[in-house]
Amino acid sequence: MSAIIPLRDRLRAAVAGAMKSRDRRTTSALRSALAAIDNAQAVEIRGVRAGAIEMSLMGPGAAEVTRRELTEAGVAAIVRGEVEERRAAAVAYEAAGREDKAADLAAEADALAAHLG
Repeated sequence: MSAIIPLRDRLRAAVAGAMKSRDRRTTSALRSALAAIDNAQAVEIRGVRAGAIEMSLMGPGAAEVTRRELTEAGVAAIVRGEVEERRAAAVAYEAAGREDKAADLAAEADALAAHLG
């Protein structure tokens, strides 16, 4: 029985492979998708205000907050969004006569879509 590898871990592993093969488009697309996932996990900061230093939190890790946990479906939705965004941009570039840029974006979208299963 094989364990199912989470999408985020598959994307991270694919970055190393793309870098070794010197595939800049795929490396860029994978890094961008991983950054989008990281951004989605960021914690929203509310009520930030300046105050006296003696009123601030003190000690190692006192101000750290646990990041949001995304489900596998949430991660897949983010990657799908990245794919759709690239495909829409490719269509726009093609309409503007920039077939080279459209081809780059379509290749990035295909590289990400390959990891969606």
